[in-house]
Amino acid sequence: MNFTDKSLNNFSATFFNEVTRISQNIDVEKINELVKELVSLRSKHGRLFFLGVGGSAGNASHAVNDFRKLCSIQSYAPTDNVSELSARTNDEGWETVFVEWLKVSRLVPDDAIFILSVGGGNRAKNVSANLTNAIDYAKEVGAKVFGIVGKSDGYAFSNSDVCVHIPIVNKSHITPHSEAFQSVVWHCIVSHPAIKTNPTKW
Repeated sequence: MNFTDKSLNNFSATFFNEVTRISQNIDVEKINELVKELVSLRSKHGRLFFLGVGGSAGNASHAVNDFRKLCSIQSYAPTDNVSELSARTNDEGWETVFVEWLKVSRLVPDDAIFILSVGGGNRAKNVSANLTNAIDYAKEVGAKVFGIVGKSDGYAFSNSDVCVHIPIVNKSHITPHSEAFQSVVWHCIVSHPAIKTNPTKW
């Protein structure tokens, strides 16, 4: 496939135009609501468990660092423990990995899970069953469910206490925009003066 300089430039310009449109249309009140919930969680010494797969798993690891280091919130990501994750996948099945990890961690009502996902799972179609099962378990024990997702028709968005939806401006770019804006949204949160307790170095 041959690309001209013009087509390459057009794609890049279009992509960043989409980023601008998302930034202009994201629900900032929902983000503010999430900040309030996280301040409350910290005041109760609750823990925050970030759940994500694929690129969102990498984001979960990064988010754990920021919430612990900048906001003094006890945070964890099951996907950071590759030995346990792979053992549970091998022995018990991929759909169990988050629920069983949360059970061992003794999830309680003062805690919360934080879903980072593009689609957010679909129980009827058995998509991302590890996430949908974790959401059900969190609700069963009375823990809060938070999220940042790319689709508003997924299980996470419909079953969260507070969930930020990344506006869809191009269906072909839902995944890259969703995963990129997961980072933008949580960086906004950890920078918020209501929740940030420690300065960044730079």
